[in-house]
Amino acid sequence: MPAKDRPPGFNFLICPDGLLLARRLEALTAESFPPDGPEDRHTHWGDEEPAKAFWDQLTLQGMFGKPRAVVVRQAQHWPAEIWKRLSKALARPSPQCLAIFCLEVPFDKGRPKIPAHIAKLPCFDFAGKQGWIWRREGLDERGVKRYARVCAGEMGLRFQPEALEQFCACLPPDASVIENELRKLALLSRAEKAEGRGGVISAAMTALCAASAECGIFALLRHIEAGNLPAAFREAALNRESEDLFFPLLSLLARDIRRIWRLKAGERVQLFPSDAGAKQHLADRMDFAALSGCMALVMEAEWRVKSGRCEADQGLDFLLLEMTRAFRAVHE
Repeated sequence: MPAKDRPPGFNFLICPDGLLLARRLEALTAESFPPDGPEDRHTHWGDEEPAKAFWDQLTLQGMFGKPRAVVVRQAQHWPAEIWKRLSKALARPSPQCLAIFCLEVPFDKGRPKIPAHIAKLPCFDFAGKQGWIWRREGLDERGVKRYARVCAGEMGLRFQPEALEQFCACLPPDASVIENELRKLALLSRAEKAEGRGGVISAAMTALCAASAECGIFALLRHIEAGNLPAAFREAALNRESEDLFFPLLSLLARDIRRIWRLKAGERVQLFPSDAGAKQHLADRMDFAALSGCMALVMEAEWRVKSGRCEADQGLDFLLLEMTRAFRAVHE
């Protein structure tokens, strides 16, 4: 590989959304290697101690060495001792290797929550100066609609007025979920065209699409807002991957509390027909003080985990217990 075509020694990709991160990962390897890509690609995970093969792939070089990409997913989980050794190894990176470290951490006020033992390393500081750090906050409530609109356009989907807003109303801020649901709508649209209808996405079609995904986190959300603690714990036990459940649930709870507040204030809020009655019931029965208390619980749960006071699975238990207690009082 000519010197000018050699990839940079290492990159950091910082993003909590797995699909957005994967897209950037593919783009980076395409930019850094010849059109046919790296001859070797190796993926390692931060929940396992790096094997000898990892250190060899990272540092070995030879006259006829193949260009290679070494990717570490969830790299934020490696302890400080490994990162110290890694920083020393990256001081003299192999010109035949592009190392990519994925820090899949949440953001707080626009800044990623990078572990201090990583943020203070010479390799991280050097990467920042070289422009080798990519940051993407992921999707927030507004970002869901923007991302859905862009993806829908790329798929050739057209929505009836308000159908897109209704579609986005129940989606979590997760790019893969949005794209999966849009693919379902694309199939419905093609079926409509095949039957001689317009193929435009209607509110009825988006409701059907969302109904197929009413398990998991959305079912958990409904159990919480119904004040049903046993059902909430049972649903959470089906998907107990702490941070994979805890932070999306925080986001959905905060969004729902804001919606109920707006309904209480008499504002018009886009909701799926299947959810509208329950949300309006909560708005009718809860006062603004109770809603403020619920938002305070969401913020406290987030603070406990992000401050290191407890692990995400413990934060999830706190959230389920306190939030179902708060909502149960509404139904009594």
